[in-house]
Amino acid sequence: MKKRLIHDWNLGGKVFKPSKPVWFDDETLRDGLQSPSVRNPDIDEKLRILRLMDRLGVQRVDLGLPGAGPRHREHIEAMLRVITEERLSIRPGCAVRTMQCDIEPIVELQQRYRLPIQASMFLGTSPIRKFVEGWTTARLLESCESAVKFAVSHELPVMFVTEDTTRSSPAEIRTIYTRAIELGARAICVADTVGHATPRGVKRLLGFVRRVIDATGVEGVKINWHGHRDRCLSIANCLAAVEAGADVIHGTALGIGERAGNAPMDLLLVNMKLLGWIENDLSCLAEYVQVCSQALEVQLSRNYPVFGEDAFETATGVHAAAIIKAFRKGDPELADAVYSGVPAGRFGLHQKIRVGHMSGRSNVVFWLESHHIEPQPGLVEKILEAAKFSARLLRDDEILAVIAAHGGAPEPAGQP
Repeated sequence: MKKRLIHDWNLGGKVFKPSKPVWFDDETLRDGLQSPSVRNPDIDEKLRILRLMDRLGVQRVDLGLPGAGPRHREHIEAMLRVITEERLSIRPGCAVRTMQCDIEPIVELQQRYRLPIQASMFLGTSPIRKFVEGWTTARLLESCESAVKFAVSHELPVMFVTEDTTRSSPAEIRTIYTRAIELGARAICVADTVGHATPRGVKRLLGFVRRVIDATGVEGVKINWHGHRDRCLSIANCLAAVEAGADVIHGTALGIGERAGNAPMDLLLVNMKLLGWIENDLSCLAEYVQVCSQALEVQLSRNYPVFGEDAFETATGVHAAAIIKAFRKGDPELADAVYSGVPAGRFGLHQKIRVGHMSGRSNVVFWLESHHIEPQPGLVEKILEAAKFSARLLRDDEILAVIAAHGGAPEPAGQP
């Protein structure tokens, strides 16, 4: 029925669908922890998050930066142990600078756990960064060559990351990527490090990068997209990256990360699911969001899309009345769709009707029936009167107080 009742302007004409599976790389436990305000979780919390990533079908995880200190390395090793012992499907990686001292711990861990660990080595390439640091292209190439050679010689899979790619020159990108690929890197990462890109820019840049890769003659090189949300374009840019041929998309829980953060992995999964680009079972996505929020001590704003408390709540009379009418038709999908662009039920959530200063009688009647209370006319009017004089929505306990003042709980009513 839903398809018959909704004309979808997103469809029609040439509709894009990826010709290959889209992979995800969860950066919550590395780039996400670079956020100025988050808490570095305990290992038990990280392991719970790791298991949820695996259940969501996320293919890769950045376990952290071994060079950041002994605690980080201990946590990385504990997570590798769980991936190995529990035979998780998720594939591990670690961020490293183009320095041998950063790469050596990964070599040791890969040998110990007999598990491929991607070395995600990063190097700044934008003209502004080169100017500030006093770097030359020759120095960048030297750093790239020594790091990639060392990693490849120890059989580490290498992803070469150019920081600030979206503000780097074509010549610099071509030179660095070509050399990294020639030396054995089989994945490259295009990074929008400061959230500069627009969807149009993403498509132009990835088209150029694909031509650079093709010119090397090396097959099987994967393109990763890593975007930040300084301009609030991260989701749009991720979708543009998929359309432009990216193989792997990076993100973090709740979009945490440096400054304004990264592309939010949770909302990225939601959007790609709704587009029909992925088939992942996202039934535990709400749990992933809540666990990460608590472990990282990142408060989930009430109006956060899909997973915030307000996302599927309404108290506005006209809107609530339409949702209630849909409920009474016995069609949960209809109730989900009449005033929501996201089907709550597909993500383990549901619509909620509240009572407030913009509510009508139908809100109150529905609330009472939902709580098995007979919606007697006098009681309905008393609750509605209290709501009209309240500066915010009434809490359940406040409605119950009105009921008590009206003479106690009336006879139970049937289900709405």
